[in-house]
Amino acid sequence: MTESPNPLFEFLLRQGDNALVLGHRTSEWCGVGPALEEDIALANTALDLIGQTQLWLGYAAEVEGKNRSANDLAFMRDAYDFRNILMLEVPNEDFGRTMVRQFLFDAFQVPWLSALRQSSDQRVSEIASKSVKEAQYHLERSAETVIALGDGTPESHARMQAALNYLWPYSGEMFGNDSTDQAMHEQGIAPLPQSLHKPWMQSVSNTLAQACLAVPEDPFAHSGGRTGFRHTEHLGHMLSTMQVLQRSYPGASW
Repeated sequence: MTESPNPLFEFLLRQGDNALVLGHRTSEWCGVGPALEEDIALANTALDLIGQTQLWLGYAAEVEGKNRSANDLAFMRDAYDFRNILMLEVPNEDFGRTMVRQFLFDAFQVPWLSALRQSSDQRVSEIASKSVKEAQYHLERSAETVIALGDGTPESHARMQAALNYLWPYSGEMFGNDSTDQAMHEQGIAPLPQSLHKPWMQSVSNTLAQACLAVPEDPFAHSGGRTGFRHTEHLGHMLSTMQVLQRSYPGASW
């Protein structure tokens, strides 16, 4: 991947795109959740993530300085311009995959956002300070759900193990370092993602043990770092749904 001429802009896109893509995937459960309580909880999680998207992409637009807004960055870019990790864009498939994905990401986001509160960039620190409170709640809920379903019926256990096995190889991407990460680290804006790998593994392994789920092979052991932001057809299909209004009626507003 070509090195970004503006590492801070690239960094902010990554944060915003992660929240945006996961927020949209989670919102797909609205009205079809397995129970009313879960339907409402997933909708609230999605709203939290979309709110975080607005903050990250709003700041990214300012840093870019090309007179674009957070909405422009969210709705007017093509799939190859997005910087989210691949795990967040895969289809929901079932409730088990949705909750395992949420848990694996939440377990990273809480220490990540906690560290970003100490960022040398005041705006990054402010956004992280607000977002980490929501991430802590998300982690508490997703971990409890993983434990309950993993240590539940034979069917729920089998579904959760299958979801974990499927998503686990994707999770190593969260800890890859590249030139953007190095630049943010040198400027004191963010820690190197790799530095969070061991505490993440410990936290995740503890929860999975309580859920009676087998921990797959460490995804970082064979990770080559970031994937180069290769995107599958999954993101393109998702964006066609998410962006249809803005692309059909450019500049439309409520």
